[in-house]
Amino acid sequence: MPHAMIIGGTRFIGRHTVRELLDNEYDVTVFNRGNHENPFADDEAVAHVAGDRTNENAVERAAREVDPDIVIDCVAYHPSEVRHATAVFADCEAYVAISSGSAYGDEEIPKREDTTTLHDCTDEQATDDSMDSYGPRKAEIDRAVAAAADEGVNAMSVRPPVVYGPHDYTERFDYWINRVLNHDRVIVPGDGDCLWHLVFAPDVASGLRTVAEAGEPGETYNVGDRRLPVLAEWVELIADTLDTDVEIVTANERELAAAELAPGDFPLYRSYPHVLSTAKIAELGWEATPIETALERTVENHQASDRTGRENGPDREAEERVLSVLDTL
Repeated sequence: MPHAMIIGGTRFIGRHTVRELLDNEYDVTVFNRGNHENPFADDEAVAHVAGDRTNENAVERAAREVDPDIVIDCVAYHPSEVRHATAVFADCEAYVAISSGSAYGDEEIPKREDTTTLHDCTDEQATDDSMDSYGPRKAEIDRAVAAAADEGVNAMSVRPPVVYGPHDYTERFDYWINRVLNHDRVIVPGDGDCLWHLVFAPDVASGLRTVAEAGEPGETYNVGDRRLPVLAEWVELIADTLDTDVEIVTANERELAAAELAPGDFPLYRSYPHVLSTAKIAELGWEATPIETALERTVENHQASDRTGRENGPDREAEERVLSVLDTL
């Protein structure tokens, strides 16, 4: 059986990637610091090597101990980490890093891997940890992957947009599930038609495996849901999944200002559509999970968890003030 090493692997995308690889007959080793609960602690099929991926010596030690066939890098946040990893794992059959749709610098619809311009990345941004530099850092990671491929390494990257699904510790999508579960009226900012391409976490995992097995060296592949609902439609789909009714109340900037809110205070709001073309990865045989199936699994996991997502958006008291204003119009 081929042996896969996951850098990361216990929280969200990494957790789904471990399961994807196990389901496709890989031996799996997880390499991380062990700071979070390991869902595979009792699974004899998953080995664990402790170490900090920001420590070059630890990465090199793990490479010697594991000697993997493929490496999936779920926690590549700085270009220097990827430059080092592609050198350490140069002889592996494949190295795949998770990039991001945020790497794109131009706003166009859709964003395509080989034509849409990426962010530039300064030396200062390359070592920064803030969200302001996240897109530039991911863009530079993609360039590092391409440079490694030029040196003969089978290195590739995968660009997801916002990821949702079971075990999502960001809780951005959980905010909307929580609203539908607990309120008959749900405020959606603007006209409810903002479009932010999302992707189901297990589909990112299957995309990573697909690229590792069939991708071309130096290439980057977008991965995202096949269907692209606008925000109001997502709320409706959640309600359908829960077999409940909900009234969607749209509120513009002036109406939200009655409670000192703005559209950007709501999770998954974006003023300009963010859409990724997924034709390139589809050519490798990858397919997205139908949204209805993805939502069933996501909602079921939300209900079994203690996640609410409330801290990602306005509190209900502020929303009630907006609703009161709207009811008088």
